[in-house]
Amino acid sequence: MIQRKVAGVIALAMIGVLAGGAAPAPRAAPYQWQNVVVGGGGFAPGIVFSTAERGLAYLRTDMGGAYRWDAAAARWIPLQDGNAESSYMGVESIAPDPVNPDIVYLAAGMGSYGPAAIWRSADRGQNWTITRVPFAMGGNEDGRGLGERLAIDPHDRAHLLFGSRHDGLWESRDAGRSWSKAVAFPLAGLGAPTARRQTHGGLSFVVFDREVRGRVLVGSADAGDRHLFRSDDAGAHWAPVTGGPDKTMLPVKAVVGRDHVYTITYADGIGPNGITRGAVWRYDPAQGWSDVTPDKRPDAPIGGYMGVAVSAQDPRVIAVSTVDRFKPIDTVWRSTDAGRHWDELYRRSTRDVSASPFLAFSGEADFGHWIAGLAIDPFDASHAAYVTGATLYATKAFDRPGTMPWAPWTRGIEQTAVITLTSPTGGAPLVSGFGDIGGFRHNDLSVSPPHVHRTPFLSNTNTLDYAGRAPHVMVRSGSTHTREVPGASLAWSADGGTSWQPLQPPAVPRPAGADGPAPERTGDAPIVVSADGAVFLVESDYPVLTRDHGRSWQPVTGLPRALRPTADKADARRFYAIDFAASRVLRSDDGGATFHPIATQGLPADLSNLGKSQGQSREAQNALVATPGTAGQLWLKLGDDLYRSADAGARWTRVAPGLAITHYGLGRAAPGARWPAVYAIGRKDGIDGIWRSIDGGTRWQRINDAAHQWGLRFRVISGDPKRFGRVYIGTDGRGIVYGDPVVSAARATRKGTS
Repeated sequence: MIQRKVAGVIALAMIGVLAGGAAPAPRAAPYQWQNVVVGGGGFAPGIVFSTAERGLAYLRTDMGGAYRWDAAAARWIPLQDGNAESSYMGVESIAPDPVNPDIVYLAAGMGSYGPAAIWRSADRGQNWTITRVPFAMGGNEDGRGLGERLAIDPHDRAHLLFGSRHDGLWESRDAGRSWSKAVAFPLAGLGAPTARRQTHGGLSFVVFDREVRGRVLVGSADAGDRHLFRSDDAGAHWAPVTGGPDKTMLPVKAVVGRDHVYTITYADGIGPNGITRGAVWRYDPAQGWSDVTPDKRPDAPIGGYMGVAVSAQDPRVIAVSTVDRFKPIDTVWRSTDAGRHWDELYRRSTRDVSASPFLAFSGEADFGHWIAGLAIDPFDASHAAYVTGATLYATKAFDRPGTMPWAPWTRGIEQTAVITLTSPTGGAPLVSGFGDIGGFRHNDLSVSPPHVHRTPFLSNTNTLDYAGRAPHVMVRSGSTHTREVPGASLAWSADGGTSWQPLQPPAVPRPAGADGPAPERTGDAPIVVSADGAVFLVESDYPVLTRDHGRSWQPVTGLPRALRPTADKADARRFYAIDFAASRVLRSDDGGATFHPIATQGLPADLSNLGKSQGQSREAQNALVATPGTAGQLWLKLGDDLYRSADAGARWTRVAPGLAITHYGLGRAAPGARWPAVYAIGRKDGIDGIWRSIDGGTRWQRINDAAHQWGLRFRVISGDPKRFGRVYIGTDGRGIVYGDPVVSAARATRKGTS
């Protein structure tokens, strides 16, 4: 990845990242980049309103970076698209300056396995100064809903405190440029985790009282006898706060009102899953503790509390959210008397999801889950917002009786993980497969689609294919988060992905001498369709095909288990697969019924060491791609190298010299060109980027620039077979982005007068 390994400070403008020691970047072809609109789609653990300017707010996400609300443009602005470090797209905490609306800080780091840094901007996130820090973060780990961990001393705004997960409390005295451990703080931290997906809650929040110089409260979400600490001299000395709930309750979030009283939410875990109990307490440094838990019943629903907010106008108006209260539903509670009485808002709320119709997964949008973040606009007590695992909701009626309308507040936010996508030769420009929300047919790239893939609905869509000569016929495979959920995990469409019908291959006779389970029916089984749409081939544990849309099935012979087949896009008789273990190319010439090895020239003799890295897993892009409209023309990625064949896999030519490819896809050929346009994500001359070739892979031009890197978190890429120059990229956190060549005014004039 493009980064400079430094111990101190590096400067990052949204127009570029310095690449230490790398060759100068080749001039990028002018491309215009946009998001395919879905609207939200993922988990944004925290929302923070600026107290310095009306209409200014920031949102942090767990893998798609941070956003700023631009009131004039009425949209969210992504702030880290120019970043080239994957880890920094997981934002652990966010802190707008309480006085200067132009200054904002991010604590960025995906997990303990990646680098972490404090980002500082003096222009609302257009440009950043980045300080690498020695303590790890967990922006996409358990506990990412805690916070805010990063806080600015309102009486000395160059003084910052950060509550780390593993290494105690840290402070900066120079506006985030350098950091040192706060040695006076009583908890040193539990140390680095020993496994990749392990983490600690650590110091869950740092909250200064704006009205009392030096007063700050820090919570600890690690197991222990002491969970809350107070300083009255800005961190020079600390004392544990006694009282409050029992020690099994972990403080997860806190706010302080104008009355100097802290409202603290508690849970018996750090979330976002696994929380079974919770509480809400208020701590008054002058008067002590009070239990204000909204539902104190012994048989209260399973779940805890996390989001918390206080009105800037009236400190008696507080709100909290539940988390993991799946029955009956997660909710937000609001009180106007400091927690003595509560109003459960989901009971009188409505949700208008017309801007993001996919939220009505089962016909009606629910209140949401994983409600970790909750905020009341400090300039407008009627305006409040809360996050969920799939969107951000807002209302302008938070302080009013009667029905409370909520709607997604997501214009400009695309926060999803894209697993697969395809651009068919006819019909919609794009059909997608997402993680968690299934995927869509995108008739209009600028509008959120009317619904996710249904019948069956699968939380993940892992593979998609269309018939090259009959693109209205499509197939997909997918999976749910739990394999115990019964039902089909395969489907086909007769109308280009608008509607779907389930496919359920039956158990088939095992080959002689074979043992093991029945054919795999989960999303591990990719499915492809012949060029004429007549044959669906499923590569399950025992490959099968159907010629009558699933009414009957037959075994496929000669095709080993767990390969990734590819259908020719023009010749309906032919299917292909790479058998890496046996170092051979397999082909079917009879519509998929039988496969046989073919003699090849030009490929490495030994392919066995490449299988695991070549798109064999269910969520990986297939390494073998057939060219739309041209029979027998194939492309194959082996390691970092790209090969092509023009004769159905018999002879291969290595292309893309000097380009180490991680993903690639095909698009419409340039006017007069022999080969399709090839789009690739990879490294060339020391530069990680997005590249295009229009001459069969001999020469390559970079088509992204330093402002469009999206953390280099990519999963899939494809050109458009109907429109030269169009490319679609599935990211891991920033949704689908697509690019088109920019036509200069001079060129447009020449074209118009020619």
